[in-house]
Amino acid sequence: MPQTDTKTPSPTRKPAKATPPKPGSSSAKRTRKTAHTADAPQTRSRSTATPAAAVDQVDTTYLQTLMGYNARRAALSIIELFLERLAPYGLKPVDFSVMSTIQHNPGVTSRQLCTTLNLLPPNLVGLIQSLESRGLIERKPHPHDGRAVGLHATPKGQALMVQAEQTASDLEIEKTAKLTPTQRKTLLALLQKIYL
Repeated sequence: MPQTDTKTPSPTRKPAKATPPKPGSSSAKRTRKTAHTADAPQTRSRSTATPAAAVDQVDTTYLQTLMGYNARRAALSIIELFLERLAPYGLKPVDFSVMSTIQHNPGVTSRQLCTTLNLLPPNLVGLIQSLESRGLIERKPHPHDGRAVGLHATPKGQALMVQAEQTASDLEIEKTAKLTPTQRKTLLALLQKIYL
């Protein structure tokens, strides 16, 4: 006799009925919130921020009370003209300062230049080599210190600096034309009290 399957097919499971959450439970609150959000019309909230401000005239009143700000602004206005007027001499501001110091202090050493002009020795080395290669300065043994070398302006360097210093003096008088000669002297003296 053939065997017959006596197993009865398992009934299909029905999904469990969702029971409503108990009032006051966190599930109920979430359900209400979600339902409320879903039903709410999607409207973009209007920005209540203050409109961006526009400036007609820039206020630098505070900056003008600062010594550094004023000194830098004054220096920049002069240096801009300085670069233009001294370009024919091939001198930048630092070159001019070094050459002028050597011109008025024959035999000055590199160490003295660094201290006086607040320069870093590595920066001065290349500058001295450049001025020397142009034939503007020469090195000579120091009379008192056998380890040191004195720097001297050559005749070519001296002639160049006479013209360059006159040009620098003229442009400063031009840029400070709003000051009287007395005010100019006073301003120089006051500035020097800050860094000397």
